[in-house]
Amino acid sequence: MEYFINCNSSTLAPYTTPLDELRAAHLYRRLGFSASVDTINAAVGQTAGTLVDALVNQALAAPLIPAPEWADWNNANYPADDDLAGQMRRAQIEDFTTAYGNALLDNGLRDRLSFFWSNHFVTQLETYNCPQFLFYYINCLQRNALGNFKTFTSEIGLTSAMLYYLDGVRNRGNNPNENYARELYELFTLGEGNNYTEQDIIETAKAISGYTERGEEGCTQVTFDPAEFNTENKTIFGQTGNWGYDDVINILFNQRPDEIGWYICKKLYEFFVHPDSTNDEGGNAPEIIDGLAQTFISNNFELAPVLRQLFESQHFFDETTIGVIIKSPIDLYFNFLKETNFTYDDSDVLTMIDSCSLLGQTFFQPPEVEGWQRDRQWINTNFIIGRWLTMEFFLERAFQDNDEQFRTLAMDAVGAAESNTSNPETVVRALVNKFTPKGLLTDADFERAMDAFKIDDVPEDYYSSDYIPGGNGWWVLSSSMEVPTQVYVLLRHLSREPEFQLK
Repeated sequence: MEYFINCNSSTLAPYTTPLDELRAAHLYRRLGFSASVDTINAAVGQTAGTLVDALVNQALAAPLIPAPEWADWNNANYPADDDLAGQMRRAQIEDFTTAYGNALLDNGLRDRLSFFWSNHFVTQLETYNCPQFLFYYINCLQRNALGNFKTFTSEIGLTSAMLYYLDGVRNRGNNPNENYARELYELFTLGEGNNYTEQDIIETAKAISGYTERGEEGCTQVTFDPAEFNTENKTIFGQTGNWGYDDVINILFNQRPDEIGWYICKKLYEFFVHPDSTNDEGGNAPEIIDGLAQTFISNNFELAPVLRQLFESQHFFDETTIGVIIKSPIDLYFNFLKETNFTYDDSDVLTMIDSCSLLGQTFFQPPEVEGWQRDRQWINTNFIIGRWLTMEFFLERAFQDNDEQFRTLAMDAVGAAESNTSNPETVVRALVNKFTPKGLLTDADFERAMDAFKIDDVPEDYYSSDYIPGGNGWWVLSSSMEVPTQVYVLLRHLSREPEFQLK
């Protein structure tokens, strides 16, 4: 698969042309996990400003995952037997994983962003293995996903998940641990080596010490212990005082706003627009990031204004941005669910999340503090075969559950006016356009898709206008008995095409 060069020269000026089907689908693929035919059709003809404002407002108002009954349990709530306690924790984590999977499917932009932030403010479940810590970590991601980034940074650093993962629970005033201080600057706010020193890290570690109470004792939430706090004066970014945790956040955002603005807007750009933000082949990504950063800083690090500006822009809707990002595993599966509108239940959601692990994306477990590296890293020999085989498994399961939903999908794709079509090309083209961002690359590719759809059970002359209806009937999308199988076979074929892997 070729690497896409970023040649986008469009600006942040609003995109005012009413959305066509191509761009409506592009918007939903990027802001959520795609959408059904009906949702895309409802978006066609709307302006980007109106639709994006509605989606951002919906994201800001989206309900949080309710606190499970065990959210505030500690060790005393579990059986004394370690094996039984471990089984209970695993069951709770599985239940919460399913709840989060449903939130991703239901909440569009809000949980597209909460998942993005889980790959920015990285923790690893295996480090703490407590369902309570996982719940409050995801709760923090959901609450702050489109909120104030300064508040977000402050709150995420005090979650027990983060305190465990980056050794805050062992950061004592008389023996500072520098892990979190280093990643706060290097990965979470400024970028590696971007206007901070090793001494800034050492002094920051002292200032954020003391969050150690019960910190190495199982699943009890971590709190502040004044006796473990370093009370010396610390100098951070040239500012000297007996600084504590809140002071660190204030100094960071007061002294390094430009660096924070650029770094965060660059990550948002590469996630939502194009993985290449630095190429100079006629594109203007650096200028776009500059503009977003200015909006970010002037709005006191509020994320929603930046997202509105980006998603409503000519740059976002430029032809060169469509279909240039390789789907992550969760995109692959959840986009399929949303685009087909097939029925599913909690077991399907959990099976898809489990399947992500086979393709290198284990939920709540990025491989390192830098997170999943995305895009081309999702495609190698093993992973592409895994994509094909798992997609075939899910298609087969859906077909066995209810084969008629494949006919319904095709009829939705062609639209009511063509629901009784006898032209297979009409059906294939509609489904190709539904499941690939910009269609198949060549006419020969499309002909192969046509061949897949025309399964051997349907004689070629069934499609001919010269065919005389008789005992076997004339092929019609809405009624011919072979249609569900034909759609199923076509989707199996498309799921192996390179264009299916893109969004």
